[in-house]
Amino acid sequence: MKYGARNQLVGEVIAIKKGTLMCQVTVKVAGGATVSSVMTLDSLKELGIKKGSRVKAIIKAVNVLLATED
Repeated sequence: MKYGARNQLVGEVIAIKKGTLMCQVTVKVAGGATVSSVMTLDSLKELGIKKGSRVKAIIKAVNVLLATED
């Protein structure tokens, strides 16, 4: 999948905090830094993201999007 966003960081999901409709996914990237993304529980399930998953954090402006390697 290609994106116009230039800031793409690969990392591992270290925490998922679930709410009623939304969740916060925290990803540890190179150098030990972490980034977080908020998404719907439906998106979390659709992407198959779990603790320990390798994901790509795609950062554009104020949004952080996560993508799995398909």
